[in-house]
Amino acid sequence: MLEILKTALDFGVLSLLGIMSVIMLAMAIERMLFYRGVDLSEFSHADTLNIALTRNLTWIYTVGANAPYVGLLGTVLGILITFYEMGQGGQVDVNHIMLGLALALKATAAGLIVAIPAIMIYNGLTRQVEVLMGKWRALNDI
Repeated sequence: MLEILKTALDFGVLSLLGIMSVIMLAMAIERMLFYRGVDLSEFSHADTLNIALTRNLTWIYTVGANAPYVGLLGTVLGILITFYEMGQGGQVDVNHIMLGLALALKATAAGLIVAIPAIMIYNGLTRQVEVLMGKWRALNDI
């Protein structure tokens, strides 16, 4: 039963992180394509331009901010399962404990692997928003 729980935990956490990665990448690609083709002269007000430029950035930031927590949750649950197995067995096997902890920590590593690029992409896109807003102001002498 614990093996099924461990497998489900790994599958669930890593799948959720995978889905978060796909969403983040889709939003990032959409934003990059939009920025490449945006016509600044179509916007008569800075606020409408800002709304158009920042659309979908929240998704990217949310993935970057929450992926480490999803990974940490997987790690904590994996450690709980390892300790439960230890308690049920009645014996303390250092090799078994270390293997269980190492496998649990992979969830945190996966969360960081998702979060770090997401935050880097978000920062790059927000910089692009600033540049495009600056170009719009220059075009409109504001």
